[in-house]
Amino acid sequence: MLTEFKKFAMRGNVVDMAVGIIIGGAFGTIVKSLVADVIMPPIGLLLGGVNFADLFVTLKDGAVAGPYANLAAAQAAGAVTVNYGVFFNAVFSFVIVAFSVFMLIKSMNNMQKAEETAPAAPTTKDCPQCLSKIAIKASRCPHCTSTLTP
Repeated sequence: MLTEFKKFAMRGNVVDMAVGIIIGGAFGTIVKSLVADVIMPPIGLLLGGVNFADLFVTLKDGAVAGPYANLAAAQAAGAVTVNYGVFFNAVFSFVIVAFSVFMLIKSMNNMQKAEETAPAAPTTKDCPQCLSKIAIKASRCPHCTSTLTP
């Protein structure tokens, strides 16, 4: 059973999938940082200094009654909140990841089309006498035995 598992785990598809998952996780971390640290602060500044991560609605006050200055204060007080700003950041991250994956797949498809459209070198030619298909390097037609000019 251990030998079968080793054989399964070392197959190319499993290893490729594992590498893809690891790279995908790292890419997700980069995109999350891009959204939270680079994209959303200028957008928040343009909208009057709003920090999207701190946008929330309090459903029930915690041990210390609200209003709370930010999400961390509300969570520290034990308040029940709907964190729509965090959700907005997650949606924005998803859109960036989805667009990146779309562009990657599109470029891979374009490369694949370029490979498919390249015509293969011909391997046969027509005999000028009997019009049969013959090998490109043939000097005599195997069907009508006529001599072919190079």
